[in-house]
Amino acid sequence: MDLEVWLNTHNGIAHRSDALDAGFTAHAIEKAMAAQRVRTARRQWLYTRRSSQALRAAAALGGRLTCVSAAQERGLWTITDERIHLAVSRNAVVRPAAHLRLHWGQPLVPVGAFELIDPVQNLLVSIADCQPFEKAIVVFDSAVRSGAVSFGELSRWQRRSKAFRRLAEATSQFSDSGIETLPVVRLRRLGIHMQQQVKIDGHLVDGLIGDRLIVQIDGHGPHSDPATRRRDLAQDARLTLLGYTVLRFDYYQVMYDWKFVEATILTAMAEGLHLLTATIGR
Repeated sequence: MDLEVWLNTHNGIAHRSDALDAGFTAHAIEKAMAAQRVRTARRQWLYTRRSSQALRAAAALGGRLTCVSAAQERGLWTITDERIHLAVSRNAVVRPAAHLRLHWGQPLVPVGAFELIDPVQNLLVSIADCQPFEKAIVVFDSAVRSGAVSFGELSRWQRRSKAFRRLAEATSQFSDSGIETLPVVRLRRLGIHMQQQVKIDGHLVDGLIGDRLIVQIDGHGPHSDPATRRRDLAQDARLTLLGYTVLRFDYYQVMYDWKFVEATILTAMAEGLHLLTATIGR
């Protein structure tokens, strides 16, 4: 296999020792570097253009990605954080910088010397101690939903902080993405319980408040194409004819105009639209 291709199967970056162990010769490595298809960081790390800036920074600074930076690399749902979160050893010499958030603590589980991304156990512990509740819970939900961890594992981990325990207790497996987690968390603070993934009329709805108030959340991706949009509107129409009130919000509204979302839901509840009795006599 070509060195560049091999590196790209390893997130675009690997230690020279790993490349040698994989069967690449020193000559092959030098040849790829001379052709500028492969570059180096700290002389011992080999990377291609496909590697992320965060991974290259971790290699250059002698650390590994943790917290939300590691979660992003592992494909978990995160709320954007412009900083690179880096786990470093206690004796590391790393200059503080505005774009870096350094994590000095002992990891929950050991990590190999040439690993640049924290395992899910370590990154969740770091997130619990570093991030605000909302930014942390979306990652916890995503980790459980993706199968990276289970509820049982979260409850059994040692050295868990109070913040970690709170997050573990609040974690749900029903959110397809963080955009569905946030309304549940925010409404819970108001004393409003929203059931998730309830089957009505043969289809799952994102959220149900009371008996009759349905909340649907359109995130990026699956809700963006015209065919899916038409399907969603058809479902909304069927639910309305069955006596439900359907409130549909998109990614932008949840992330950047939550006051509107909250006010709309509270208005509907004030009018009793979440109650079964509200449909009688229509």
